[in-house]
Amino acid sequence: MKVILKENVETLGKAGDILKVADGFARNFLIPKGMAAEANVRNIKALEHNKQNIIRKAEKERKLHEGMAASLAGVTCSISRRVGEQDKLFGSVTAKDIEESLLAQDIKIDRKALVLDEPIKAIGEFPIVVKLGGGVTAEIKVNVIPEQA
Repeated sequence: MKVILKENVETLGKAGDILKVADGFARNFLIPKGMAAEANVRNIKALEHNKQNIIRKAEKERKLHEGMAASLAGVTCSISRRVGEQDKLFGSVTAKDIEESLLAQDIKIDRKALVLDEPIKAIGEFPIVVKLGGGVTAEIKVNVIPEQA
């Protein structure tokens, strides 16, 4: 089934794209959630008419994400953990821990936006990439320090 995306879908494409997807995926997921519309003649004409609005909206979102990236530049969060011999952590530092530490600094970032291949299991400073959307990323530093007894 051919559909027109109404908003950016990370795995499929950008708003305004006309794609061929599985019928069930379109009927059961994309269309009910308002992410897409069936690509018929009427909807294609409406898309052409609304193309400028879609472009303006995407540009506005990109500027918002770039502003967030600029505000995140230089942000460092410190997380203290108990350590054992040779400065090995008991447990690890996960995206959830980083999210909570940033929230304590009044910075709200969803943990799913934090690119963390695997949990941090050592003491030190680690750069973490934050996906803000629209292809915009920022980098924050996470400083893992030993907990004072």
